[in-house]
Amino acid sequence: MLLAARNLVKSWLLVLVLAGVFAFVGWLLDGVRGLSIFVFCALLAAAGAYWTFDRVVLGMIGARELPVGEAPLLHSTVERLAARAGIVKPRLYLIPDGLPIAAATGRGVRSSALALSTGCVAACAPAELEGVLAHEIAHVRLHDVQVQTAAAVAAAVMLETSRIGGFLERALLFVLGPIAAACVHLLVSPKREFAADRFAAKLCDSPHGLADALTRLEQATELVEFEGSPATEPLFTINPFAERGLGALFATHPPVGERVRRLRELDPSWRDRVQSEAAA
Repeated sequence: MLLAARNLVKSWLLVLVLAGVFAFVGWLLDGVRGLSIFVFCALLAAAGAYWTFDRVVLGMIGARELPVGEAPLLHSTVERLAARAGIVKPRLYLIPDGLPIAAATGRGVRSSALALSTGCVAACAPAELEGVLAHEIAHVRLHDVQVQTAAAVAAAVMLETSRIGGFLERALLFVLGPIAAACVHLLVSPKREFAADRFAAKLCDSPHGLADALTRLEQATELVEFEGSPATEPLFTINPFAERGLGALFATHPPVGERVRRLRELDPSWRDRVQSEAAA
């Protein structure tokens, strides 16, 4: 749970940095009086971000809430995995996209959301789908979602700011893009994916469903390019964006092959079982 503690520390550091920046600006403008006013505004902004950023992210990826009656088995699987992980059942959302993708966002273990694409639901076998859901629930349990959500929204705001430049938009994007990507990399570590993979394997009592799902998702992204803001890259199970241009700056996921290898190593005897079953 060391990673979870680090994520909580990062969340509080974000608030402190925001308050510090506002305090400095307020002090320059109006001394101690301005400092106190601006710090209060910073705390209000942080509180507003905490309560709304998850909905902002879901809007960015075009997800809609999935009623229980529309997908009872999915909801049942999420409820079972959430109970095993010791968190409140996340809300379930559907992304209307044929590319198999999944993402997690939220404010923590008591309020979170999982989003699956129609392509993921259609293409993944039950064990693979369970592995993907377990992986995203692991991000919730390890408190990754708070940091990932804040990083994605902050980076997206920076990228959108370039639009105010008019004919200088590309020049602004050339400057703001690397800054936004640097903020994402500063907050989000690739190690979070390895930790979430291990936790998901425990939730499913097997690493192979997730390993197979990761392979399937990677093959799909090689065939179809995902359209969206590259700032949302940390939210997904794997990187769905082409790693070139602006998308390459925001890549935070470790190679899928390395993740699959580590998952398979959690069950060293799997290769012998497969060979014996093939021989039979």
